[in-house]
Amino acid sequence: MSKVGYIGLGIMGRPCALNLIEAGHELAVNTRTRSKAEDVIGAGAAWCDTPAEVATASEIVFLNLPDTPDVETVILGDHGITSAPDFQGLVVDMSTIDPGRTAEIATDLAGRGIGFVDAPVSGGEKGAIEGSLSVMAGGSEADFARALPLLEVVGGRITHAGPAGAGQMVKACNQLLVGSNLMAIAEAMVLAERSGLVSPAVMREAVTGGFADSRCLQVHGERMVNSTFEPGFKTELHAKDAGIVEKMAVETGTPIRAFDVARAALDRLVETGRGELDDSAVIEIVREATSTADSDEGSGPGA
Repeated sequence: MSKVGYIGLGIMGRPCALNLIEAGHELAVNTRTRSKAEDVIGAGAAWCDTPAEVATASEIVFLNLPDTPDVETVILGDHGITSAPDFQGLVVDMSTIDPGRTAEIATDLAGRGIGFVDAPVSGGEKGAIEGSLSVMAGGSEADFARALPLLEVVGGRITHAGPAGAGQMVKACNQLLVGSNLMAIAEAMVLAERSGLVSPAVMREAVTGGFADSRCLQVHGERMVNSTFEPGFKTELHAKDAGIVEKMAVETGTPIRAFDVARAALDRLVETGRGELDDSAVIEIVREATSTADSDEGSGPGA
């Protein structure tokens, strides 16, 4: 069994940490708000006051953090992992951050004798609880091989995509696909409910199992039908990821027109104070846009 560190115990990090404890690994943890760590500590993890303390107690340190600056601070900051004098283990970053900056961090760590794997995930809170996440990993063959036994605890499908940063690039493609799919599902739901002929629930049931089926339709589609938007994945985080997708698209000269609509809806939710909702709440933006269009039509010259 390994001595493992885990930093970041939010919606995704907490169940992953609990799965590692259940698999028999010795865990040292740190997160911004200690109260979020209490059940993990109760399951047997040791609390550390700083990321440096986590590194000192660990051979491999997992990160699950909101954004690129958070990862930079936890790894390179004054009390970060690199300030632990004797740590020459492995960092496994399950956050979703900028691919270019990821490659730079990996190079910096390599110069200090520290291994690095970027391992962003997909599958939401349910996948994290079940240990069935899709893991998209970047890093050297040796670092990936060292991380793999632990990644198999939290993930069901684990793909070594290439060198450091490759996992983040795949995750950006994943977020493009998810965002575009969410918008298509939301538009289909609103089209059905406005038809007066079929309910969104019946439409969803009818197309499930055909070519239009997807995990998004099954999970997020149900949330849209029931208007239950407790976060499995917060809109504000998907909006942040959308910025990474757009940056990659600009850098590679790739048009992403279907996703542009999704990003606008995610941004609108954040701007209107709904960033804490699940990203399936984009259906609210479609409904609001439809209502606005009706209102504009009704106030036209022929009204």
